[in-house]
Amino acid sequence: MISQDSIQQILSRIDIVEIVGSFIKLKKRGANYLGLCPFHNEKTPSFTVSPAKEIYKCFGCGRSGNSIGFLMEAEKYSYVEALRWLAAKYNVEIEESETSPEYKLQQQAADSLYIINSFAQKYFTEALLNSEEGQDIALSYLKERGFREEIITKFQLGYNSEAKDGFTKAALAAQYSLAYLQKTGLVNVRDDNAYDNYRGRIIFPIHNQSGKVLGFGARIIKKNDKAPKYINSPENEIYVKSKLLYGSYFARQAIDKADECLLVEGYTDVVSLHQAGIENVVASGGTSLTPDQLRLIKKYTNNLTIIYDGDSAGIKAALRGLDLALEESLNVKLVLIPDGEDPDSYVNKVGSAEFISFVNQNKKDFILFQLGIALKDAGNDNTKKSIVVNQIAETISKINKTEDFTKQQDYIKQCSEILKIEESGLHALVNKFIREKVNKDETRVSRDQKFAEENIGTKQHPVIDQDVTALFNKDESHEQAMIRSLLEFGLKDWTDEQKVADYMFKEIEENQLEELIDNKELIQILHTYKAWYEAGIEPTAKNFLYHENLSMSSLVVSIMDFNYEISTNWKTHFEGHIATREELFAEEVFSTLNYLKLRKIKRLIDENQRDLEKSTVAEDQMLLVQTHQHLKQMEIELTRQLGTVIFR
Repeated sequence: MISQDSIQQILSRIDIVEIVGSFIKLKKRGANYLGLCPFHNEKTPSFTVSPAKEIYKCFGCGRSGNSIGFLMEAEKYSYVEALRWLAAKYNVEIEESETSPEYKLQQQAADSLYIINSFAQKYFTEALLNSEEGQDIALSYLKERGFREEIITKFQLGYNSEAKDGFTKAALAAQYSLAYLQKTGLVNVRDDNAYDNYRGRIIFPIHNQSGKVLGFGARIIKKNDKAPKYINSPENEIYVKSKLLYGSYFARQAIDKADECLLVEGYTDVVSLHQAGIENVVASGGTSLTPDQLRLIKKYTNNLTIIYDGDSAGIKAALRGLDLALEESLNVKLVLIPDGEDPDSYVNKVGSAEFISFVNQNKKDFILFQLGIALKDAGNDNTKKSIVVNQIAETISKINKTEDFTKQQDYIKQCSEILKIEESGLHALVNKFIREKVNKDETRVSRDQKFAEENIGTKQHPVIDQDVTALFNKDESHEQAMIRSLLEFGLKDWTDEQKVADYMFKEIEENQLEELIDNKELIQILHTYKAWYEAGIEPTAKNFLYHENLSMSSLVVSIMDFNYEISTNWKTHFEGHIATREELFAEEVFSTLNYLKLRKIKRLIDENQRDLEKSTVAEDQMLLVQTHQHLKQMEIELTRQLGTVIFR
């Protein structure tokens, strides 16, 4: 884990204009900066960056956040990856907090593998572009395949010579550990002799989301019936094939912008399509899609289009593991390239425009395509047709999230028509598979809960969905306004002896928080602010913007969102000083607190009224009437202070 001291050093150096400006062109507009949004296509700039608040907001697509949030959105980094990117940019040496010896060893191994892979990538690229053998054999081969030097450089392609141990000698001379060289798969050892594993092959570096080289794919050039066409890195601390998609580092922004991921099978398919200007494409490496790969795609988009060869092997490859995609709520389409072609050869044959047109015109729905293939195989065999019905019902049952209900019903209707069976019958069969899954899940959860209670002594409690709770919160804008006042003005002087924070915490005592504020996340912000304040830490808005609790950080970003600002041309039309929010902070603090108090009194009045309607005892009725009068007087006084009028 990155130490808090390192995090604070990073945060103290952040300049949001500099960071965002390294991705898009920004132009100063008043107190803020304006540019074209990197998250959606637009011709008129609506992406605004506020250096004072250290947040950005696009008024076109609605995305907003801070510097770390921008990196997480634009580069698809995790929180820790974004921090490491910032540390590298601002030359902050990262210190790790106390970790277990096992974790330290694992981290050291990972760092060593990254360093060796970086060395290897540079060695192979140099061998491809600048050695005589590389130019004559490998570079000429790639150019015959239609690859230009700029795309070769972009993907950092390389070559390893046919010499037995050329790379091995260079790596050992650079004092890299033989054990780690073996772990990367770059070097093999036999009979105490170390030699290169990727001899006479084109090298495809495989990058992670931040551009580091995780491993390699190596393609043989000369025909050799005994040697495999491709060799891939073995799995180790940093290279886990089931969690990777080739080309995702280069495609992430294009996928985000197009809101669609094109999935192909091979490395050369990806490189060729990128060269043709089709950049929202990644490769699975020829294996069945895994849950981790599907979740990686879902980070960018919900729309997945699979483009495979049109032969039988390509069709089977395209269908493997796609039930998992339905469970991840991905919208899956299939495109099969005509027989004898693959995406690489086809785009070189017809060009990018025709390729894109072909893809758009030949997208087939995954479930309906799967049904068509299965029915074709079943022919007139009723037994096989019954199996198809069960298979398609089980597939549709995977679409089982609330937001996908309509999609599921549409599939039941369409598939029942194709199968020529009763819609109600298919519906019942789909529900049967759903019930079976629910029962299995409940059994598993019950077993896990029993284990926890017996071995840990804890009981599981149901979690209430905060999004559902928020639907009932009608007055949250007032709650947020009060929190915003605290974040922006809490450290200003209220009196000679008091800060604004002191005054606000006196007015809203700890035991009143849940009566005044409905949103539990806002209460958490208050608790955090108070804890920092009492500990002598200045709880500025910036500390919250970059809090490691991303839910809290996102909420603060929305609270600190852009309000309307006074035009710089105002003074040319009107004379006199226009007071700013900073100058009127006392009025804002006072009014936001009073609005919450007024809301509490209104609730008490309603509650008292209900009790009065139910009461049948004269003494109780009299007490409730007096309470009502007292509450109304408080309401009138608060309303008067707020400068509003109650209409009866």
